[in-house]
Amino acid sequence: MQTDRPSTTPTLLYARPGIVVTAERFTVGRNSWPVAGITQLRTARGPHDRLAARAVAVSAALIASVGLLLGFTGGLQRLTAGSYLTLGAVGLLPLLLVLAGDRWRPPAHELWGRVHGAEVLLFSSDDERQFGQVTRALRRAREGARLGGWADPPGGAPWRPAR
Repeated sequence: MQTDRPSTTPTLLYARPGIVVTAERFTVGRNSWPVAGITQLRTARGPHDRLAARAVAVSAALIASVGLLLGFTGGLQRLTAGSYLTLGAVGLLPLLLVLAGDRWRPPAHELWGRVHGAEVLLFSSDDERQFGQVTRALRRAREGARLGGWADPPGGAPWRPAR
């Protein structure tokens, strides 16, 4: 016996282990939110790697202390040109550490939104491709909820030109 009731299966927009986006819900791990309750989506980058930040701070402090020590002891006047070039190259070490740290462990991509008035981190990923797919799926789900759902358009068969 067949009925003309609409299917209760939600429209699946994205599904990977631990992440499901349907027309009605957004689920990441154990957290799940209704799509209609999510507003003000925005993307951001997470914090830099702690180890890289500490390495930059320590190297900058050491370089500054060596510079101060040389300045106060009068050692800067006795240095050769090669020594000045070496000090300049060592002065670039913190910058190189920042660049290397961001290359090896880039900040995570984060998707933030308001759920019932509170700002919530909805999703975070190191994989830029996966992050883009989840973000697009959630935006499509929100658009579908805003426009009244994912029902088929009214009418019968699609229009085709006469040949």
